[in-house]
Amino acid sequence: QEQLVESGGGPVQAGESLKLSCSITGTSRIYITGWFRQAPGQEREFVAAIGWDGRSTSYADSVKGRFTISRDNTKNTVYLQMNSLKHEDTAVYYCAADRYSWTKIRTSATNYDSWGQGTQVTVSS
Repeated sequence: QEQLVESGGGPVQAGESLKLSCSITGTSRIYITGWFRQAPGQEREFVAAIGWDGRSTSYADSVKGRFTISRDNTKNTVYLQMNSLKHEDTAVYYCAADRYSWTKIRTSATNYDSWGQGTQVTVSS
């Protein structure tokens, strides 16, 4: 069973940047991988996802142009570069693997069945 471990979260000021990492261990498979976030009292929402080969990506409208998802398959690690952070980006960020889609990037959390423990991102305005 694979394990996903997020890192890189923390407190920042509005306008600053953070880079999150998601390390996937316990498997040699390369999954379509997504980032989701959940703020207090809100549902978990899609942020970004990347295909197994890194060529295809998908972003939520709220982060387009500010966030960039990428991956290094030699390390089985997926990254989320977050620039121009806003207070409303404050949330726990989770990475997740879609183990059953080979090419189609899906944006619903229900399609992702392997999750990390999350990393907190707090943006002060």
